[in-house]
Formats: sequence, structure tokens, C-alpha cells
Amino acid sequence: METRVLGKGGPELTVVGFGAWAIGGPWEFGWGAVDDQLSMKTISLGLDLGINWIDTAAVYGLGHSEEIVAKALKGRTEDVFIATKCGMVWDDRKRVRTHLGPKSIRREVENSLRRLRREHIDLYQFHWPDPETPVEESWTAMVELKAEGKVRFIGVCNFDVPLLMRCQAIAPVQSLQPPFNLLKREVESEILPFCRQHSIGVVAYSPMMSGLLSGKFDIQKVAPDDWRRKDRVFQEPRLSKELAFVERPRPIAEKHKKTVGQLAVAWVNMNPAVTSSIVGARTPEQVAQNVEADFRLPPADVSAMEAALKETVG
Repeated sequence: METRVLGKGGPELTVVGFGAWAIGGPWEFGWGAVDDQLSMKTISLGLDLGINWIDTAAVYGLGHSEEIVAKALKGRTEDVFIATKCGMVWDDRKRVRTHLGPKSIRREVENSLRRLRREHIDLYQFHWPDPETPVEESWTAMVELKAEGKVRFIGVCNFDVPLLMRCQAIAPVQSLQPPFNLLKREVESEILPFCRQHSIGVVAYSPMMSGLLSGKFDIQKVAPDDWRRKDRVFQEPRLSKELAFVERPRPIAEKHKKTVGQLAVAWVNMNPAVTSSIVGARTPEQVAQNVEADFRLPPADVSAMEAALKETVG
């Protein structure tokens, strides 16, 4: 699988990363019930097929995703790059809130190290901006963790350019994790060019828009407690319009003997600012399909996909 360097002086990551959000199991933003043994088999197969990095977060399943990642990696001798996140904390009643206070960050990193069974975290990221805490205080705490060797690289998720600049004034941001796909492209105008200009790696999440761009999405098959049941993106009248778009590039996918989902991931990876796409999987079949998204689209097909988007979504 193709690899690319994450930011300035960073590691080489495969262009498809393993997204461990869904394997966290039930919580406020969960994807329904999971089979932990199946999750571990899925992770192992992904690594066997060439994926060299995993993205998780403390809050996924309220710690459960990190624990399953650790179990799946037990006994594997090869080096696997692990990215996790802080800043979404929960209380005894499982209520989640955003908090990036320095003391909280330190508590979180220790908990993540314990759950992941690691001496250091490869990439530690802010999950979401915290409007209640000056980002300078939060980022300084991350810089200190790096200096202490608890984390190797530090990055952010869901940050805009002004927030990136405030962090950069203190210490370089290794990477940004933004949502980016054929139907959600706001980052193209300012954020991705800024990252490219300043050598900030980009690991895009939701390249298949949480399954919507997979080419086989059916809201009726989504678990009752799946977060997508409550999200407006997956509700009418928007859903039908988006699903109509998904059908337009299907002939292009079939021409390359790919699925629509693989086509969507390949499109994200074609952006010169993107280092890798984070693609979730809950079954071995899904991760086997994900690795096949490592291919390049001819310019003519990219243009055809752009035309389809304009005609169906506007």
C-alpha cells in the first residue's frame, strides 16, 4: 500500500488507516452493539493486509475502543502507529462534554496509556476545540507531554485556520484531522491549502461519510441506538438527495472494478494536502474492501464525479 509522510518529519502512514470509532460499542455516539472478538479479528486482518496505523479516541465507547485496540495488538511484533484523542470527557452518568484543561489532558493521557498498554502514544490529538479553555494553555500541555516522551507527535482535529495559527505560534502542529468527503468539502477552500503550506499532515475522517457513500447504505439496517438515526444528514429530505448522488459515480467505480465506497476514499486521497484517510471497519469483509481503496483515479473520471455532484446535490 502507498505510504505518505505525515507532516514535517513525521512517520510514513499508509493512505488507508483503520478507524476504530465503531468498534467502541454503545455510547452516546455509538454505532450499536459490537462483537469484540470480531473487532479484534478485523483489526488483525487490516494489519495483515498492509494498514500500518490505527486511529481511535478515549471517548469511543468510553474507553472501550482503546482497550480493544490493545487486545488486538497483543503478540504482534511489528510496529503499528497508534493515534488517539483527548478532550471529550465523561462523568459517572456517561454524560460527555468537551474539556481541554491542562490537568484534564494529563489525566486523559495516563488513562489512554493504560488502556492501550503502551509506554507512549504515537499521535495524540485534540478531539474538538474547547471554547472554554484558551487553546494556548491546552497546546502548551501537549507540547510538555511530547517533551516528556509520553507522546511522539501532537495534532488536532476539527480545528479551523485561526486555531491552527494560535497553536503554531507555540509549537508546530504535526497533523490535522478534519471531516472530508465528496459531500462535505468545506475544508478545501482554506484549511487544506493552509495545512499544505505549513507542512501540517492531514488525516481525513469520514471519507465515506459514515457509510453514506459506501454505495450500499440502508438506513433501515442501522441499529436503533446508532448515532446516525438522530443525525440530520441521514434524515429526509436530505438523505434521498445524497443517495441519488451515490448512484451517479457507480459506472466509474465499476469501470475500475471498485465499489462506490472505494472510489470515494480514493477521491479524498487524491487531494495533495491529504496524507491518509481514516476508514472504519467492523468486520473482516469491510476492512478487506477498505484496503482496495488504494488506487488513483484518472483526471477524466475525477471531472465526471465533480459533474455528478453538481447535478444531484448542487
